[in-house]
Amino acid sequence: MTNHISQKLEERQLAGSTRKLLATEGLVDFVSNDYLGLSRSKALFERIKNYDYSQEINLNGSTGSRLLAGNSATAQTLESKLADIFKSEASLLFNSGYVANLALISCLPQRGDTILYDNLSHVCLKEGAFLSKANRFPFRHNDCEDLETKLQQASGNIYVIIESVYSMDGDLAPFGDIISLSEKYGAKIIVDEAHSTGLYGDGGSGKLCALGLEEHIFARVHTFGKAMGVHGAVICGSQELIDYLINFARPFIYTTALPLHSLFSIDAAFEHLAENMELQKSSKEKIFYFNSLFNQKIGKNENMLRMESNTPIQPIVVPGNARIKTIAESLQKNGFDVRPILSPTVKEGLERLRISIHTHNTEEEIAELINELAKHA
Repeated sequence: MTNHISQKLEERQLAGSTRKLLATEGLVDFVSNDYLGLSRSKALFERIKNYDYSQEINLNGSTGSRLLAGNSATAQTLESKLADIFKSEASLLFNSGYVANLALISCLPQRGDTILYDNLSHVCLKEGAFLSKANRFPFRHNDCEDLETKLQQASGNIYVIIESVYSMDGDLAPFGDIISLSEKYGAKIIVDEAHSTGLYGDGGSGKLCALGLEEHIFARVHTFGKAMGVHGAVICGSQELIDYLINFARPFIYTTALPLHSLFSIDAAFEHLAENMELQKSSKEKIFYFNSLFNQKIGKNENMLRMESNTPIQPIVVPGNARIKTIAESLQKNGFDVRPILSPTVKEGLERLRISIHTHNTEEEIAELINELAKHA
């Protein structure tokens, strides 16, 4: 076993793709998923503190799974409120988006069913598909012709799995075409809205609600650890789906529930956003400023290619693990927290800087970052 561990680590080192935990305090944040700056909001912090804890018994932990001691009126009230925000019949809380996706996809499709997933889907979606024992096939990213070919060959109950905003490319799914195809072939659509929640829609309801398409979707997963600045996740769908998950989703049944503080934090984050919807407008303005300045200073450059994205996720492709790591290290030395995304996390040749634009990034900070990038173009 020791030899196996050493061998695998050595392979990573030789490929230049070894992962390490980094502490980069004091740098300007261009890496986190805190798109609206809510994780650092003192106003939100105070709102969470001011909730009434006096009537609660379990202040520090939930003490068990939801089916044992971990349920509460607070959790059920929050689920009802989230269902209203996300315009769904019902919702079910989970400890993270990863766990929510794993739970949903591992227990819903059965042996003989078919899962078709976008090949740039997050790993938790793919692992859920693997655990389901259903037939599973990727289709080329946002390629509806390839999807239709796979739909024609599918059997059993068919599930099409996509994201609304893709975490590495920062692009959107072609919702209209995917909905049309899925309805044509009788497939159910599952959408991970992790990088959409908070950024779009009334009250942060996500991209599908913003487009008025939520009724065409079988299940949606919304997470709170990104633009909402707190922690946890929720699955939205019909009451029948939620009842099914309560009975058959093992990651829900056997996981200790979120503590009271997390429940209050989620509630407070949505209350705060509802009162500060100008944050969505500010996000769009900062993204537009970054894109415009990048085009002006660097433009189209094969050595440093900005992929088209109008979301806070701005991928800058610089092929090669060694080169992208060198650039990231240089940016960090100059005060900018930017991380390299290496192969095999992304396809070889598509290594990149994944730059996140936040409402708390000033125009001066954005300009300084692009000036530093230009030195390596």
